[in-house]
Amino acid sequence: MQPAAAFPAGAPGARSLSALAALLLQHTRTLAADYALLAVLDARHAAITLAWLLSAGLVVAVLVVTAWLALVTGAIVWLLGSGASWPAALGAAALLNVVAAVALALWMRGFFKPLPFAATLRQLKGDPPPAGATENRDA
Repeated sequence: MQPAAAFPAGAPGARSLSALAALLLQHTRTLAADYALLAVLDARHAAITLAWLLSAGLVVAVLVVTAWLALVTGAIVWLLGSGASWPAALGAAALLNVVAAVALALWMRGFFKPLPFAATLRQLKGDPPPAGATENRDA
């Protein structure tokens, strides 16, 4: 630091401590406002992206359901062309839907075995990981 005599009272470098503190506070507020604006804009972008993804997922689901219905209808028409009766063809289609639903339910049941945040809770408690946890489950 330079001595006070180096900055005469009217010199541009002479500022009081309170003026410097006020300037620091002003810059801090400006910086905080800029970060808050950045966070708001980022959150808005994330929300819009999520909305687009959910909308696209809904369209994909409608298209998949339409394709499944077309396949089931084709199977019904094929059964009718093979000489099956209407009740038998519709029963076969219903059975196909039930089998597909049970297969999906059994597949989905595997997702609910681990508890949510189980690894986090285990880490907080200090418990060791379960046997075989180092293997990649998705492979």
